[in-house]
Amino acid sequence: MRPSLQAVPIPASFADLPLAQPPDGQQLENIKSHLDLVLLALESLAGLSSEAMLQAAKELNLEAVIGDRVTLWRLRQSNPLRKSSGGRKKLDVEEARSLVLIICHLARQQQDDIRRACALLEQMTEQGQEPHRAALLGDYLDNFSNTYQERMEEGEAIASASLVGLALKLLIDLLFYGAKNGHRRLWLALIDQGKT
Repeated sequence: MRPSLQAVPIPASFADLPLAQPPDGQQLENIKSHLDLVLLALESLAGLSSEAMLQAAKELNLEAVIGDRVTLWRLRQSNPLRKSSGGRKKLDVEEARSLVLIICHLARQQQDDIRRACALLEQMTEQGQEPHRAALLGDYLDNFSNTYQERMEEGEAIASASLVGLALKLLIDLLFYGAKNGHRRLWLALIDQGKT
């Protein structure tokens, strides 16, 4: 028997994440990759664990979609860039929307650290200094690079400068994703990126 809508309430925020037509397989692959990388950036900056992500799912009433560590692990493992092939390969639109809401919820919670890191990045850029020289940015970039190399298929082959560029772009993106309507901004970026 199919659960009623009352038993599994659909978050109102899903209505803010429209989709004109279902994404095809390649679009979903791109969406999976990007969501996992944004979560990796959050982990690297704030030291977030899977428990924090599951707590966010609970706070957002998304436990019916992402209710335990195994489900979260399989969703993250579905990223085609990852080394392990043990995860589930399919990510549906509801799961993608749920991850968008979780990411933006966590980005709001970590907004002080994100703002501080972005302000440091701007300051270091203006002074013509390497971002690594600021302790907060150096820790973030090291964490991101190390985790990326450990988890991703191309991790050890990718140039260090490319990883730093990716990490800094994701950091700036997080500033916007943690703002009001950040979930819409991330969703629209995913849909747009999914087409490429």
